[in-house]
Amino acid sequence: MNLQISETRDIAACRALRRVVFIEEQGVSEADEIDSEDEAAIHLLAELDGAEVGSARLLLRSDHAKIGRVCVLSAARGHGIGAALIRAAVARLRLVEGVGSVKLGAQTHALGFYQALGFEAYGAEYQDAGIAHRDMILRF
Repeated sequence: MNLQISETRDIAACRALRRVVFIEEQGVSEADEIDSEDEAAIHLLAELDGAEVGSARLLLRSDHAKIGRVCVLSAARGHGIGAALIRAAVARLRLVEGVGSVKLGAQTHALGFYQALGFEAYGAEYQDAGIAHRDMILRF
């Protein structure tokens, strides 16, 4: 198993992966999935044995960054790709001057996954695209 995670400007590849996971698999509407933030974001692309299998989007804010649109194709799950994407995202964001924390909105079924990677949940549960979420933070 050869996993590579790299920055990409191939937004179409990331959107294709997100379409499969969020729109087709989870039933998120296209209007909720596609927004205007892709152009300004840092995108990470995960490739397993040369095949594109996952992605994540990093958004820079004034004093923090936000990880979002994290997805891994169902056939590639269970190999640590999601965790590797999050670790790569955090490592990349640590390099950005002025960023003191990373936030994300986690689907509630994934809270334990993110907690194991150092994130802490805060605030109340909320609905995003019809899916229960909680906000999480990792402070540097």
